[in-house]
Amino acid sequence: MFRQATRLLSRPYFSARARPFSTDLTSAPAVDSSFVETWSKVIPNIDPPKTPLAFMKPRPPTPSTMPSKLTVNFVLPYASELSAKEVDMVIIPATTGQMGVLPGHVSTIAELKPGLLSVHEGNDVTKYFVSSGFAFIHANSYADIIAVEAVPLDKIDPSLVQKGLAEFNQKLSSASTDLEKAEAQIGVEVHSALNAALTG
Repeated sequence: MFRQATRLLSRPYFSARARPFSTDLTSAPAVDSSFVETWSKVIPNIDPPKTPLAFMKPRPPTPSTMPSKLTVNFVLPYASELSAKEVDMVIIPATTGQMGVLPGHVSTIAELKPGLLSVHEGNDVTKYFVSSGFAFIHANSYADIIAVEAVPLDKIDPSLVQKGLAEFNQKLSSASTDLEKAEAQIGVEVHSALNAALTG
């Protein structure tokens, strides 16, 4: 049994020809020709619907030299906070901890937790409190940050945060069902993160 394990572990897992890994879109808009052809056969008198690729702009290729700026897209379900904004650095509240993203960062997908997202542009720092979401860091120095909810930090009232934290702590201590405990725990975590963002 151990001989087989040693033989299996010594086998190379990757072939000599590496598969290209990229988060780039093609330079020309991709059209699903088989879909369009099938659509034309079934419903010839109506134009085929557009797929999501039809609405996406192609990204520039991965640069061969280190870019000086990071291009950030920061979107919410109802608004776009930043669109193709060139910045020096973004610090995101990932579930694994605070993550600084600079130009040339390795491709990464990170889940966001309630916390402080800061966008650094020269000496200016714009801070947002995000509830949750995902950050997609691409190899071509683009970062797409998608948050469920985000509020500029200067628009948050510290007294309301303290009041909410006290209310959810009280609800947590008096919760009788698992659902009530879970809801109260989420409220405590979010208000604690808000409080830390305001005081830190």
